[in-house]
Amino acid sequence: MKTNEERLQALLSHLDSLTYIKPEEIPNIQLYMDQVTTFMEEHLSQAKRSPEDKVLTKTMINNYAKNNLLPAPIKKKYSKEHMLMLIFIYYYKNVLSFHDIQQIFKPITEKYFTSGGAKDTGRSFESIYQEVFSLEKAQMELLKEDISDKFQSAQSTFTDLEGNDREYLQLFSFICQLSFDVYMKKQMIEALVDQLCEEEAASAAERHGADRAKK
Repeated sequence: MKTNEERLQALLSHLDSLTYIKPEEIPNIQLYMDQVTTFMEEHLSQAKRSPEDKVLTKTMINNYAKNNLLPAPIKKKYSKEHMLMLIFIYYYKNVLSFHDIQQIFKPITEKYFTSGGAKDTGRSFESIYQEVFSLEKAQMELLKEDISDKFQSAQSTFTDLEGNDREYLQLFSFICQLSFDVYMKKQMIEALVDQLCEEEAASAAERHGADRAKK
């Protein structure tokens, strides 16, 4: 059985193995569905929990389009922008509902997703992806520091016990800290989404009132 210290080192090594897909790795040609799923499987396989898991399936992608998360393909072909959006969805879907993801990305896809009919604003969807993911390296270092701090905090618990009992309860304490962190961050994201929904509803009501006043 691994020690808790060995588990920590394995976690940190796993984090080091995770990298994001760079825009230049994505083909500049439109792809059919099978090509999309194959590309994602090849480039995101390190994030899978088990080998038999699928990164993205045809059914998943069709559901994203049906739920307005992903703009419809053009003649059954997916552009580079579609691929970038699918990468965003892949990460978001493990934390948020379809509705929340759609709410977050709706203003972005409407304004910057030129494959979906948006006008050229001088800022491309690809440049947004690039700028957001450019923060990845610094954030990964901060994450590793935070995980190490939580681990050390967990090691200070249950010191009245010995052997396997202490080892497991300290591991449990570490897992609880990680879980609480995820829970609270999810709460914050959902609160921000709710604010966006309220602001959108207020703007719609204001526009409706202005239109009625003109009549």
